[in-house]
Amino acid sequence: MIPLALTSPSQATAPIATLDDFRLYIGREMSLLEFQKRVLEEAQDPAVPLLERASFLSIVSSNLSEFFMIRVAGLKQQIEAGVVELSLDGWTPAEQLAAIRPVALQVMQDARKCLRELILLLNNAGIHILDYGALNEQQKASAKAYFDEMIFPVLTPLAFDPGRPFPHISNLSLSLAVVIHDRLEQKRFARVKLPDTLLRFVPVRPGVNAGEAETREVSLVWLEQVVAAHLGSLFPGMSVVESHPFRVTRDAEVSLQEMEAPDLLETIEESIRRRRFGSVVRVTMAESMTDPIRDLLIENLDIEPVDVYVVEPPLGMSALSGLHSLDRRDLKYPSFTPSVPVAFESQQDIFEAIRQQDILLHHPYDSFGPVLDFIHAAARDPDVLAIKQTLYRVGKNAPIVEGLLEAVRNGKQVAVLVELKARFDEESNIEWARALENEGVHVVYGLLGLKTHSKIALVVRKDGDGIRRYVHLATGNYNDVTAQVYTDLGLFTCDPEMGKDASDVFNYLTGYSAKKDYRKFLVAPINMRSKLESLILREIKHHQSGEAGHLIFKINSLVDKSIIQLLYEASRAGVQIDLIVRGMCCLRPGYSGVSDNIRVLSIVGRFLEHSRIFYFRNGGAEEIYLGSADLMPRNLDRRVEILFPVEDKGLIRHLRDEVLGLYLADNIKARRMLPDGSFERVSQGPGISVLDSQQWLISHRHVTSTPLHPEDRSGKGTEGA
Repeated sequence: MIPLALTSPSQATAPIATLDDFRLYIGREMSLLEFQKRVLEEAQDPAVPLLERASFLSIVSSNLSEFFMIRVAGLKQQIEAGVVELSLDGWTPAEQLAAIRPVALQVMQDARKCLRELILLLNNAGIHILDYGALNEQQKASAKAYFDEMIFPVLTPLAFDPGRPFPHISNLSLSLAVVIHDRLEQKRFARVKLPDTLLRFVPVRPGVNAGEAETREVSLVWLEQVVAAHLGSLFPGMSVVESHPFRVTRDAEVSLQEMEAPDLLETIEESIRRRRFGSVVRVTMAESMTDPIRDLLIENLDIEPVDVYVVEPPLGMSALSGLHSLDRRDLKYPSFTPSVPVAFESQQDIFEAIRQQDILLHHPYDSFGPVLDFIHAAARDPDVLAIKQTLYRVGKNAPIVEGLLEAVRNGKQVAVLVELKARFDEESNIEWARALENEGVHVVYGLLGLKTHSKIALVVRKDGDGIRRYVHLATGNYNDVTAQVYTDLGLFTCDPEMGKDASDVFNYLTGYSAKKDYRKFLVAPINMRSKLESLILREIKHHQSGEAGHLIFKINSLVDKSIIQLLYEASRAGVQIDLIVRGMCCLRPGYSGVSDNIRVLSIVGRFLEHSRIFYFRNGGAEEIYLGSADLMPRNLDRRVEILFPVEDKGLIRHLRDEVLGLYLADNIKARRMLPDGSFERVSQGPGISVLDSQQWLISHRHVTSTPLHPEDRSGKGTEGA
């Protein structure tokens, strides 16, 4: 069946006979490209500070690269394998690939149009991004000196001729295709790689404008233009005829044969090496590229002409992120200091604070410091017996790992699950895994065939005559850097039942366990899918019995067909459904007779929306679950994930009103999804107050730290020894 976007009006309005009808679904690839458009809108928004707009352009470029490395590469693999299975929206892999190209190309072109406008605005603000041809003589002399000292020693021209094979071009590398004439006037081809160890923006002096303002002026020129202007130094005695930039994107989706891998660590290391040599899925090249060079690249990179994307330079716009390091606070978001919950400020002993009440953190509005303090306090506390933690993405410099290393040096039992298959973080995780192992930490790498994506830390401590388990559960990673730019939620608790569930999860990860039930956790791939389905069905029953049914899900992605169909059933039953979906959403809201009661919003702003929240009105006895899982088959069936309940009534009200309620009322950064899969800005309307949910949370950071009323606090008992 033809997807809705390509159907005639009569086909689009034909009655829906079954929830398997392709017209009820959006393809995940197209939905992901729609997300890139929303990110691009932030770069186009004049209300966003200039250097932040440049950062959003960088994010669009980086996201598109990952899209080709993973999604496009996966479709190509399916085509090569002869897969004809249709996607949710009824497309074959070949049809999806054909549909992707014009949309992706349009996003790339729109991003460059945005950059042209941004360069003019930056120029007016004293940040001059210049073409080499526009430099004055002094600036060219400055660029020449920089080239001779900093660039020339790093470059390695690679010739291509009968005696030398076509050079390997690594993933995401930016290169110049160079044509030269030798002494016999014969044409020769060479490739010059521009290593990512070099600054993409070459500073040139003096500034464009003289006078007192010059100290705030900065003049920059693109690296590839500087190299192109000085290619004669790389080919002495030769005549440079032409040069053109191009950039290669390769397949990074390397499958792991875990069942046959005797050492997962070595297997992951090998997969990282192979990633550099994956098949080419995209080549971007400048409009100036001549046909002979273009054909030469197509032949030697073993690609089809449709894999070539001709765009206006610059290529690899992710380098724009480097502009953010410029000392121009006036062109960035205003800084703010995250708050610390009153419960921690008023109590020096972090364990005593957790014993008194469950404590919720909402990053980046709340500091990530208490999470680090929790691990470091456990490392030093003589009453702490053991620390267990999962690590997914911790970054290059990881204070959380330093705390674990300190703990094992202090004689604690420390067990850590390091997920080696965290895409694009494998190298960092391998380094930390080895560092932990070298210090005597019990390091495991997860379960065969499953990626461990849950975020949990367990501290086992002697309290009086028994033990107590202190648990931190979160929606985001133990990464102090991303905690400043991702919105995530974390909960500290010493609830005995959740503590026991935490122990069972770690026993499942580190040992052998066939446990199928948990006291309070929803754990994938064990019981999460069935529990979520039962909770949605329960909401339908409540509504049918006269209680107003209401579901609010805040997630990154909604792809799972079974869950979508249940939401359609709930909508048909009259349940109000509000979905806040950052990225992919394969459900169509507002489809007559099927999803009339479903609203889908997406919020793209200063911070990356990363938290997952699941709200169930439950006939007035409201329930909220937080966790690491999105509604995708991989999360529900092929990952170890945890959703955990928030049981404190005050925290439930806070999440309902000051978090979910804010997002649903946002009319600045929120976009509303239309039935065709596109998005439009939420209308502010006359007389309606404007609300930017993220900005409101910055301005009201104390809200998440407000102490609860005594009647809202749950009593916490001590476990038996």
